[in-house]
Amino acid sequence: MSSDSLALLRKNAGQEISALAEEHLKHDLQDSDRDALMSAAGKISTHVTIGSLIGLGLGAFLAFRMRRSRMQMFNAFRAHEKPTHVKFADGREEALPDVTQFMRPTTLGDVAAYTFFGFGGLFIGGESGLLTGSASAGRTISQNPESKDRIEMAFRRFRADVLRKEANALDKKKGVTELLGL
Repeated sequence: MSSDSLALLRKNAGQEISALAEEHLKHDLQDSDRDALMSAAGKISTHVTIGSLIGLGLGAFLAFRMRRSRMQMFNAFRAHEKPTHVKFADGREEALPDVTQFMRPTTLGDVAAYTFFGFGGLFIGGESGLLTGSASAGRTISQNPESKDRIEMAFRRFRADVLRKEANALDKKKGVTELLGL
C-alpha cells in the first residue's frame, strides 16, 4: 500500500517540479495571490487533518460497537438452551458437539476489527476532508476575480512548463518517473 493512498500522508511532486512551481509563484503572481494560495493550501491541510481524525474516531467507535454486539450475541447464544442430541427416524441417536468455544469473540478478531474500522474511517474521513477542503480553497481563491485570473494563468503556464519538461525527458529517453522524482 502506498502512502499516497491516504490523503493525510500525500506528498508533493519531485524536487524539480517543486522548484518550477516556486519559480512560477515568485514571477507570475502578486503577493496577494500568493497569500490567497497559501490560505487555500492551509484550508485543505486543516480539513484533511480534521477529517482524518474524525474518521479515525468514528472507525474506533464503530469497532467498539461491533465488538460489544458480538459479545452480547455470544452471551445470548451461550445462555440459551441448546440441543445435545439428534434423534433420527430410524431411532438412532447422535450427540451434537458443543460449538460454544468456536463462537467466542477472540482478541485477534478484536484487533482486526479495530484495525480495519480504524483504517476505513481514516481513509473515508481523510478523503471527505480533502473534498471539503478543496471546495473551501476554491471559494477562497474565487473571492477576488482578478486574483483568480492571475492564478489560473500562472497555473496554465506552470502546467505547460511541466509538459515541456516531460516531453524533453521522453525525447532524451529519460523515464517520466525520474523526472517527477518518484
